[in-house]
Amino acid sequence: MTEYRLEMRGISKEFPGVKALDAVDFALKPGEVHALLGINGAGKSTLIKILSGTYHKDAGNIFLDGNPIEINSPQDAMSHGIATVYQDPEMIPSFAGYENIFLGFETERRGSFGRIDRKKLHAQAQRILEQFPVKVDLTRPVSELTAAEQEIIAILRALSREMVVLVLDEPTSILTENEKQVLFRLMQGLKEQGIAIIYISHRLEEIFQVADRLTVIRDGRNVATLEAKEVGADDMAIAELMLGEKMDHLYPAKTPHVGEEMLAVRELSFEDSFQDISFAARIGQILGIFGLVGSGVEELAKAIFGFIPSTRGKLQIRGQDIHLRSPRDAIQNGIFLIPGDRRHEGLIDVQPISFNVSLASLKRVSDLLGFVRRKKEKQEVLELIKQLAITPADANLKVSYLSGGNQQKVVISKGLFTEAQTYIFFEPTAGVDVGAKAGIYDLIRRLSHRAAVILISSDCEEISGLCDQVMAMFKGRVTLDEAVDRVTAGEILLCGVKGTRT
Repeated sequence: MTEYRLEMRGISKEFPGVKALDAVDFALKPGEVHALLGINGAGKSTLIKILSGTYHKDAGNIFLDGNPIEINSPQDAMSHGIATVYQDPEMIPSFAGYENIFLGFETERRGSFGRIDRKKLHAQAQRILEQFPVKVDLTRPVSELTAAEQEIIAILRALSREMVVLVLDEPTSILTENEKQVLFRLMQGLKEQGIAIIYISHRLEEIFQVADRLTVIRDGRNVATLEAKEVGADDMAIAELMLGEKMDHLYPAKTPHVGEEMLAVRELSFEDSFQDISFAARIGQILGIFGLVGSGVEELAKAIFGFIPSTRGKLQIRGQDIHLRSPRDAIQNGIFLIPGDRRHEGLIDVQPISFNVSLASLKRVSDLLGFVRRKKEKQEVLELIKQLAITPADANLKVSYLSGGNQQKVVISKGLFTEAQTYIFFEPTAGVDVGAKAGIYDLIRRLSHRAAVILISSDCEEISGLCDQVMAMFKGRVTLDEAVDRVTAGEILLCGVKGTRT
């Protein structure tokens, strides 16, 4: 009997001008969590899309329990018990949890006239759920469930089809710390049932918490497969494997110069989301605001950008009161928000890089009649592509073809194109690999030399490592306001999860 539940041997895949995978080997044992790591564009997503039937391999073989199988479509993958839960599970928000679990398989009869027995479906879904140490109200509409509960629904949907291999793609990207622990408990239950899990995440601290083994993909090749305990929770060792080079530091050196105050927030409030928030953002200083989901940080960012109206307080630019009714007003006042949800709020992925970058400031590349000068647009966009090292360096390439890290760089490029005086970065490295993170951090630091920069993040290490001044928010109120060098990352975390340093 074979040691492995799944084996992929010599898998290769080539796209026009790019060899995405070059004879990659990958093996997965029953009942293990195997982390698949690599920087954006390394090839891990291509490997998973071949396993899930989205792409066809050019060469290589796939074995399940020692037997060769062919996967030419998502249906083939599901028929072999291979299920993939992507970062944003697709569901019908108005349908109940149990209805989404059996979506497309509601009846035993094919065609339009099979009767749906909802009571039976609910009972079946409940039986699956009861196998694991988590609780979800399966009768509630998905729109009313938390992000973690939606993730669990997506996993239960996979389980309802006799799954033996589960792929989790960035499953914790939008989860709170408590929600992550719920997901990890569910994964432990799956392991105990012998289900093999491929776990993809850019959050290295999670890998050492949940993974038994890890494989690093770099430039389309498997460069290492290791027992997680062998690495000893050494983030730098993994980062160096992913990058293929020595990595001395992740964060750039901090600069002591603090210049002119650009943006002042005075006792700003919005309904029940946040109350009496005051701070000043200055050139030469990165102001970090730490907060978890529900702390009010997202609403605060949107209020400063004019996306939602504040109910009390005021904003000032260079000491002058401003009134923002829309993001357009904010941009005209030199404020730009780089959103964390690049897919829904930052990009139009069916359009090319040039379109996305210039969209926020078309006047810059338009003639007197308002027509876009395409040559000038392309020239200026190419300069930003070079500055941010976006790959492929093709201004005409659709954004949907880029890796997550490069998509994030396009969103940042759009902000740079506006030549704003105040930049708000909301979760700037969400879903971004360690190599791209280092580049983004360096860019943010350099940007702070000419503009005020506010970094809003749920990563206390990121706040501590990059910022000069830190605020923490808990339940809509400021619980910490201090110079970063006078507070530890642990104290920042406590102020964000408890409202106090101790």
